[in-house]
Amino acid sequence: MSTDDILKAAAGITLEQAILQRRSVRGYLPDRVPESVLQHIFELAQLAPSNCNVQPWKVYIASGALRDQLSTEMQRRIREGVAPNPDYEYRGDFVGEYRTRQVKCAVALYNEMGIERHDKPGRNHAIMRNFEFFDAPYMAFIGMDKAFGTTVAIDVGMYAQNLMLLLVAHGLHSCPMGTMRNYPDLVREAFGLSDSDRILFGLAFGYEDPTVPANRTRTTRDPVSASVIFKS
Repeated sequence: MSTDDILKAAAGITLEQAILQRRSVRGYLPDRVPESVLQHIFELAQLAPSNCNVQPWKVYIASGALRDQLSTEMQRRIREGVAPNPDYEYRGDFVGEYRTRQVKCAVALYNEMGIERHDKPGRNHAIMRNFEFFDAPYMAFIGMDKAFGTTVAIDVGMYAQNLMLLLVAHGLHSCPMGTMRNYPDLVREAFGLSDSDRILFGLAFGYEDPTVPANRTRTTRDPVSASVIFKS
C-alpha cells in the first residue's frame, strides 16, 4: 500500500475498532513501513496526556542493522546466563486472581505454539522469541529520565497506549515487552545515551505475519464489575 492508501484507511477506523483489534502480536513480516507513515503515527502519539505537560517519554527505535545487532547480543547474553540488570526492579508477585489470569494467558499462548507443560526446550524457545523481537523489523525501547518516579511513569504508559492504538489504525500491530528492560546498557550504548536515560520496556511493531501460530492466541477480560465500582 502507498502512504496515501495507509493514511486513508486509518482515517476510516474508529477508536472503538482500534481498541477491539489491538492485541499482542508475536510474529511479524519483514516489510518496512513508509517513513512518512511512521512520522505521522509518532506525531499523533505525542498528544498523550501528561502531568503538567512534562512529556517525559523517550523512545529509541532500532531497525535494520542496529536492530539485528541488539537482538543478537541479547540472545547471546541469555544463552550465556548473563543476569539482567534492569534500571527498574520488578516488584511484587502475581497471586490469587492475578496469578490465575497469568497462567491462563500462558496456557493459551503455549497451546497455540504446541508447547506442552513439561516441554522445557519448547518453553525456552518461547522465551528466546522475545529476544528475537518476534522477527519485528522495529523495536522501540521506551523510557524516561532517571529523575522521574512511578507517578511520571504513568504518563509513559498513556503514551504507549496511544502508540499501540495508532499502529493498529494504520494496519500495524505491536507487542509491549517487559523483557526489553533487561539489558538497558545495550540500549544506551547503541543510541549514545547518558546514564540518566532509563528504559522501562520495549515495543516490537510491524506488519503481522498471520502464519505464525502464536498470533492465533486470544485472551479474555473479566467483566467490568470485577474492576469498576459505580457509586452515587
